[in-house]
Amino acid sequence: MVQKGELTGLLRQARAGDRAAHARVFEQVYDELRAAARRIGSGPGATLQPTALVHEAWLKLAPHLDAVHDRVHFFAVASLAMRQVVANHARAARSEKR
Repeated sequence: MVQKGELTGLLRQARAGDRAAHARVFEQVYDELRAAARRIGSGPGATLQPTALVHEAWLKLAPHLDAVHDRVHFFAVASLAMRQVVANHARAARSEKR
C-alpha cells in the first residue's frame, strides 16, 4: 500500500517534469489498481483481465498525470478511467455480437 505523503510527493515531482517520478507513480500504485480491477471485473461474463484493465486505464491516465493533485484525486481519476475501459470493452463486445 502506498503511503499518503509518498504518492502525493511523487505526483508533485511528476507535475514538475520529473520523468522518473512519473514512472514511479505507476510502480507505487500498481498493486492497488490490480486489486481494484479484480473487484471491478469480477462479475459474471467478465472477459477483461485485471492486468489488461490496469494497463489500459494507465494509458488513459498517464498523459494527464500532470493535472492530478494528490492521492485521493489520483485514485478518483484512476477509478473513472477503469470504469471507462470496462464500459468501452463491454460496448465493443456487444457490437461484435450484432
